[in-house]
Amino acid sequence: MTAATPRPTVAEAYAACEEITKQAARNFSWGIRLLPADRRAALSAVYAFSRRLDDIGDGDLPDEQKAEGLAKARADIRGLDPDSSDPVIVALADASRRFPIPLEAFIELADGVESDIEPSTYETFDDMVGYCRLVAGTIGRLSLGIFGTKEAAGRGDAPAIADALGVALQQTNILRDVREDLLNGRVYLPQAELAAAGVKLSVDADGRLGAPEDALVGYLRTSAARADEWYDRGLALLGLLDRRSAACCGAMAGIYLRLDRRIRTDPTAVLTQRLSLPGREKALVAVRNLAGRPEGVAR
Repeated sequence: MTAATPRPTVAEAYAACEEITKQAARNFSWGIRLLPADRRAALSAVYAFSRRLDDIGDGDLPDEQKAEGLAKARADIRGLDPDSSDPVIVALADASRRFPIPLEAFIELADGVESDIEPSTYETFDDMVGYCRLVAGTIGRLSLGIFGTKEAAGRGDAPAIADALGVALQQTNILRDVREDLLNGRVYLPQAELAAAGVKLSVDADGRLGAPEDALVGYLRTSAARADEWYDRGLALLGLLDRRSAACCGAMAGIYLRLDRRIRTDPTAVLTQRLSLPGREKALVAVRNLAGRPEGVAR
């Protein structure tokens, strides 16, 4: 008989989540580290559980086991057990006690991840936005539960704005990863728009994305410009947050906004590789936000 796994202390649970975030959140960690310790720990718990869902969807398990894993994750959220031996669950249970985290958003996130088990295509832009709301708008709303809003703001539409910012970030993800996704048998870009633009996605023998290239480049530039409009909408959230929360949110969004604007300027950058910012540039975005100078927000 094996001994039961001991329950981690709350401090140990949060430390485990922060380590997961440090190792896996290549962009978000730059913003998370700008928060005060209590909110940094809570947001790390949210990220760690979200990452667990993503890893289930992107892992190598058979589809049936992925579905079972997501079902267990939903059950874990519906019955958060502070006495669990799972550090992520212990941390999330404590965070949800201290902050008004909309836990039902995790259920929506699991639904979005499950939709990727057998990849679907999206006919219209609105269809794609529906997917973006599940896998990224949810993260915006979960984060808002930890950020809170300024008492004077009194804005009931803050969750919708946070949702819009998540949709903006996911559009950038889709544009940045269009080649990688296609190689994995996934196409998120709207089929009707691709057809209207004369684009039929393909990867040539050298691994270069094309479709034909001129038509694809024009389409990617237009799509990045549209995503920029969603950033305009979503970044209004920063004015509703306190300074440290705004710095965190602005740093996370600012990294993706820079990526989006690079794609808009030169879409060919994503035809052969996955576009990313160097660490020093991410650090610069974080510092600018901590100083109250966020990307894409008029001052």
